[in-house]
Amino acid sequence: MRVFIPCESLATETRVALIPESVQKLAKMGVSVVVESGAGLNSNFLDTDYETAGADISDDRIGELGKADLVARVRKPPQEEISALKRGAFHISFLDPFNETELIDSMAAAGVTTVSMEMIPRTTLAQKMDALSSQANLAGYFAVIKGADRLNRILPMMMTPAGTISPSRVFVIGVGVAGLQAIATAKRLGARVEAFDTRPVVEEQVKSLGAKFVKIDLGDTGQTDQGYAKELTPEQIRRQQEGMAKICAQSDIVITTAKLFGRPAPKIVSQEMVQGMRFGSVLVDLAVESGGNVVGSKLNEEVQIENGPKIIGIGALEDRVAVHASQMFSANIFNFVEHFWNEEQKTINCDLDDEILGGCVVTHGGAIVHERLNKS
Repeated sequence: MRVFIPCESLATETRVALIPESVQKLAKMGVSVVVESGAGLNSNFLDTDYETAGADISDDRIGELGKADLVARVRKPPQEEISALKRGAFHISFLDPFNETELIDSMAAAGVTTVSMEMIPRTTLAQKMDALSSQANLAGYFAVIKGADRLNRILPMMMTPAGTISPSRVFVIGVGVAGLQAIATAKRLGARVEAFDTRPVVEEQVKSLGAKFVKIDLGDTGQTDQGYAKELTPEQIRRQQEGMAKICAQSDIVITTAKLFGRPAPKIVSQEMVQGMRFGSVLVDLAVESGGNVVGSKLNEEVQIENGPKIIGIGALEDRVAVHASQMFSANIFNFVEHFWNEEQKTINCDLDDEILGGCVVTHGGAIVHERLNKS
């Protein structure tokens, strides 16, 4: 099997789909790996690092796309490159399949087996391939670092001869993977941390990290079978905002993490809540790429509200720690290949009756095969 790792097409993307360590493991399995020259530079990996690991380096991007049995990248492919892919090849990346219908149609027409990394099932067996979680961990970490950098205050309490400095207050909204890591990071830095989630079942997780769980009576909420929070009704959102407004007003950093897969992010921090926050405080919106949780947040911008907080809307914060983000994404890709590897035929088994493949394969054999996307 021949694997190709192209440079990412999005100018702001700093990650690479495979790092040299994973290339070396694939080479030992009998896989031929070709890396586009410069693909790893933003993650501090030189072409020579890949060559040492057993990869070939190429400048012929289009030619290699047509030769590869598997193309792996972080972001979705450009529309104009799909026709260059070999029919029957695998393509693995984040895809945003519910919002990229034209792209998915083109992948199906090209006869490509398309794996959407967002759709890896959240099961115990698939954990090692779960790129959403691995990247969310890093985004949650860096949200705290970025918020602290823009705060102009320190996070921990300090007792000095000149007086005592009170700890900064951090409020995390949404206790998924990113939220839990944000809580843990803020606590390690000495902040006073509070957190809220619509799922009461996460209260113990919040407390185990040393944070306070904020309780707001929203009635029946719960979570999906994939472990995500269910979408709230307009009345529940209103009650949630009322309950959070006072805490936001008292907080130095507020981090929002609420996303709805395949749909726009819910607006959970209203304009009134933003205006109620102190001058100098910071809002970090981790959902800004899908519309944002905060009214007024703008993608890849920092917005200063007059006499109010700074709203940080940087997309894909995990890009800011590209070395480790690439390491974890690469491990997810390698684990996927290894799990479905056919040692005898030196290829990937593609049994769509398999729970994992059935959950993440979007196109195969010239058709859209995922039940949630198939329009036929």
